[in-house]
Amino acid sequence: MFSKEDELQINRRGSDLSNVQRQIENYKHGFPFLEISEPAVAGNGIIALDNKDLEEDCERYDREVSKGLKCIKFVPASGAATRMFKALFEVLKDCGHDNDIVLARSATARKFLANKQKFAFYEDLKKIIGQGPDSDSCRTWIEFLLNEKGLNYGLLPKGVIKFHKYPDGSRTPFEEHLVEGVGYVRDHSDVVRIHFTVSPAHLEIFNNLFYKVRQYFEQKYRVKYDVTFSLQKPKTDVIAVSLNNEVYREPDGSLLFRPGGHGALIENLNDLDADIIFIKNIDNVVPDRLKDLTIRYKKALGGVLLRIQEKLFRYQKYLNERHHATVESAFLAEAANFLENILYTKPSENQYYTEKENLYHYLKDKFNRPLRVCGMVKNQGEPGGGPFWAKNPDGTLSLQIVESVQVDPESVKQQTILKSSTHFNPVDIVCSVKNYKGIKYDLTKFTDPATGFISKKSKDGRELKAQELPGLWNGAMSDWNTIFVEVPVETFNPVKTIKDLLRDQHL
Repeated sequence: MFSKEDELQINRRGSDLSNVQRQIENYKHGFPFLEISEPAVAGNGIIALDNKDLEEDCERYDREVSKGLKCIKFVPASGAATRMFKALFEVLKDCGHDNDIVLARSATARKFLANKQKFAFYEDLKKIIGQGPDSDSCRTWIEFLLNEKGLNYGLLPKGVIKFHKYPDGSRTPFEEHLVEGVGYVRDHSDVVRIHFTVSPAHLEIFNNLFYKVRQYFEQKYRVKYDVTFSLQKPKTDVIAVSLNNEVYREPDGSLLFRPGGHGALIENLNDLDADIIFIKNIDNVVPDRLKDLTIRYKKALGGVLLRIQEKLFRYQKYLNERHHATVESAFLAEAANFLENILYTKPSENQYYTEKENLYHYLKDKFNRPLRVCGMVKNQGEPGGGPFWAKNPDGTLSLQIVESVQVDPESVKQQTILKSSTHFNPVDIVCSVKNYKGIKYDLTKFTDPATGFISKKSKDGRELKAQELPGLWNGAMSDWNTIFVEVPVETFNPVKTIKDLLRDQHL
């Protein structure tokens, strides 16, 4: 199947032949569906903080930061804004030059044109269009918004598109993350660390924007920014195949590899060195007037993690530094209770660990894992994953963030459970990636390779199959210790389409 030239191409990407062959087998056999037993809800898998808990967890987080806790914010920002403007692109494609058709066919176009002065990029767009003969044309406004002759927003990364207006200018999501980061990843030396994952085509754009605004924000907030960027690694790309599962080749005979989705970013996350890592998507930002609630709950999630981690480290240390024969039965019972009722990991129905040695090894394995605390908002009908109790490959039951595509569409029982979810995953995650000795885990060892996705795509008019790696907060973190905490829906304000910028939270 593979020639010497193919193997050289695979090796140059940092991958290996066995990995690519495994990907092809995935195409042939597909991925198994994940078995969910029930949704995680408040009181059964989701922690609801009262005001006292909230204050204590915020104080705990602030106290540890003041002692030197190293924190960093991780922001996946590689996506272009193409999907954000999909409806406007379709208008340009379908309507020709007839402005009446522009308005008649698209509610999004009508809303954009009727409210164009409300957008943070309005003045920039107006200046470029000028006073030409077509300056009032509906099509002109859309073309100059999206295409190279104007703002080129259709091809730019979402992170550099102006979202919010301020008296001293407008801000992009990238800038809003810089400001938000001051609120909860500012360390005891006033350093704010933020890491963005970007695409190769956009790296220069982000670097230039940071160079432009850095001094202004550092002076305004009296901080120093330690901002870094990384690219998705070529070795995480996945080979493409035909609909018959034969390797897809380019016209020159080379193999076609496609990005492995956001699950590939587990490699980027794995490269970071920090005590606590906050994860948040690039488009989930709000203006300054609404930031306080977000910052408060970010600190609270960090405090919950530190509170649980303190006990977790105690169990790690005891189990790692003692032989099973010297561990007291009372301690094992206490640790087993903590694992099941605090870390929400239940043993297999067929495994009761009546033997002390078996229980020791089971607990030691489950405690020696990364820890994440995930904010969950009440379900408002947003598309995406949610919190569930799910069965793991080893038969245990634990908390997982589950996407609808992972659940068997033919199973009435599984679909009923899926639709009964009360909460939604806003990608509001705090991670601890080191053990009690401060040694960093290899995060690639805690994934579930059987939770990938297969979809149909096309290239140059030819259909093909594409494969995504286990999602970053799904299969890529499926073997982590996981805590779910309810956070206010007001902390979740993503911008998926241009119309979202007209919501009150963004004006």
